[in-house]
Amino acid sequence: MSESPPGLLLDMMLGKLGTYLRMCGYDAAYAKNRDVQSDEAIVALAETEGRTILTRSRSLAERAGDAVLIESRDTVDQLRELQAAGYDLTLDDEPSRCGACNAPVTRVAPEEPTPEYVPDGDEPVWRCRECGQHFWRGSHWADVAETLASL
Repeated sequence: MSESPPGLLLDMMLGKLGTYLRMCGYDAAYAKNRDVQSDEAIVALAETEGRTILTRSRSLAERAGDAVLIESRDTVDQLRELQAAGYDLTLDDEPSRCGACNAPVTRVAPEEPTPEYVPDGDEPVWRCRECGQHFWRGSHWADVAETLASL
């Protein structure tokens, strides 16, 4: 993405959606990972950090100043709702956010050691600056690309 997309805060019912959004370059914080559960706490965090709330709760959407109500329970249908609302759901050329914790990732130098679970080969690898998890464009990346292309 050429410019930074808006920061998002996903409520407790949208955790899986966050993974897709992060792979599209969104700063997509998940309320559960931030230890905020009440509507008041979610609204306060979103306001403090300038985030748009994505929620399945009608009352939370009405209470928040900047929110998108997601009606579907199915993740692919949720993606369709966001796309219809004008969100760009183009897969980034390379990872920019950790799929697990949402922190920025850094490309790993080819000579740098990696955990055993990282495949050997010429595929570029990235590491989360916060949690240390490693990422590469493997079969999961291809599956997400296929899902996004089908929207």
